[in-house]
Amino acid sequence: MSSRGVIKSGSTMLHDVRLQQFLYLYLGGLLLFLAGLHHVEAATTEMTNLNWKPFIYGGMASIVAEFGTFPIDLTKTRLQVQGQSQYMEVRYRGMFHALFKIGKEEGIKALYSGISPALLRQASYGTIKIGTYNTLKRLFVTHPEDETMVINVFCGVVSGVLSSSLANPTDVVKIRMQAQGSLLQGSMMSNFISIYQTEGTRGLWRGVIPTAQRAAIVVGVELPVYDITKKHLIKSGTMGDTILTHFISSFMCGLAGALASNPVDVVRTRMMNQRVLSGNPMYKGTLDGVMQTWKNEGFFALYKGFWPNWLRLGPWNIIFFITFEQLKKLNL
Repeated sequence: MSSRGVIKSGSTMLHDVRLQQFLYLYLGGLLLFLAGLHHVEAATTEMTNLNWKPFIYGGMASIVAEFGTFPIDLTKTRLQVQGQSQYMEVRYRGMFHALFKIGKEEGIKALYSGISPALLRQASYGTIKIGTYNTLKRLFVTHPEDETMVINVFCGVVSGVLSSSLANPTDVVKIRMQAQGSLLQGSMMSNFISIYQTEGTRGLWRGVIPTAQRAAIVVGVELPVYDITKKHLIKSGTMGDTILTHFISSFMCGLAGALASNPVDVVRTRMMNQRVLSGNPMYKGTLDGVMQTWKNEGFFALYKGFWPNWLRLGPWNIIFFITFEQLKKLNL
């Protein structure tokens, strides 16, 4: 073997070792975070009945909802990235056209491009988000009936920022795989390795700021809207704690979340999809991304993918909250 081949082989091995170390640190960090929350629970048991059930139920319900609505999420990503310099051709005229075109040209399997990192993301993001939200609420008030909109919004913002920041690498891989399509993408692990080798650790946290900002908006809007709507429906006496109540509450929170988050979601998707090899990213930050998109494509470009975003967030929240509430009633 030539000296160049030996160097290249050694470099590849070094990259693989570093990637392994990073993945161990990443998973270890998630476990440490959850362990830290466990100590918080232990320290406050005299005040409240905190437990692991919201974490487990939140993760399980998130995975079910993600799988059920993933094709809509994929069309949202494709609609949002078109219009950028590397995606100048407008291939999709809307959500249903995108669904039909992707299925016809790339196969039905392509509608689930990126499903592996998406489910991994929900296993981490959904678990931490719901568990942290419920834990924080019980730290502020002992009884659910004493909750206020201000407390719930604060708890939603904090849990959204924490969970999305920790789960960001899986989100980057998911978006890259969705944008590529099934004909070009490799496996989830090969995409992790490719991003790490070409862009470093920073590449796996690309777009973390707009992601955290979006999560702060989405979680800070959706979860409080769900809780308050559900509480008022039950208090009004017209409905009990039934599936219909959960359905209406989750529909309302999905609509509110979509309206509030779409502009940040467009910028976040584009920032995560951009590959920075020369050190010159297209967008320097969230505000720069918003301004460039508005200037180059018009204000309504910030609401690209709104209908699939809402049509995803609506069913996603309905599936999630109904599943979550039923798991709570099973009391496993």
